[in-house]
Amino acid sequence: MSEEVNFYQVIGGEQTLQRLVNRFYEIMDSEPKAVGIRAMHQADLSEANEKLFLFLSGWMGGPQLYIEKYGHPMLRARHLPFAIDESARDQWIYCMVRAMHDVGLDEKEMLQLGNALWDVADFMRNQPEI
Repeated sequence: MSEEVNFYQVIGGEQTLQRLVNRFYEIMDSEPKAVGIRAMHQADLSEANEKLFLFLSGWMGGPQLYIEKYGHPMLRARHLPFAIDESARDQWIYCMVRAMHDVGLDEKEMLQLGNALWDVADFMRNQPEI
């Protein structure tokens, strides 16, 4: 991907990103395979949905909405209260890959974005593997 074109532009900008995040949380909320990460969230997913949308907007190269509203994301520090192991990482990625598929990203976009998101999700791990 060239520097001029970023994930935000490639997927179609704000509307597609919002659809992606909405679908991600729908899957997390209903998929038995995501029960572990669902349990880490509040009953009402609307705040998590908003924050993920704002974060991904800037992370993908679009408007820095999260930073404008909350400051630096400090992702690892914000996730330390949660026991995130390989299983939690994999559940998160599972939901995101399904969401990317469901909103109609093409295979090349899914692969590039999925790999980049996997790196971020893996960085959030804070539990040793057994």
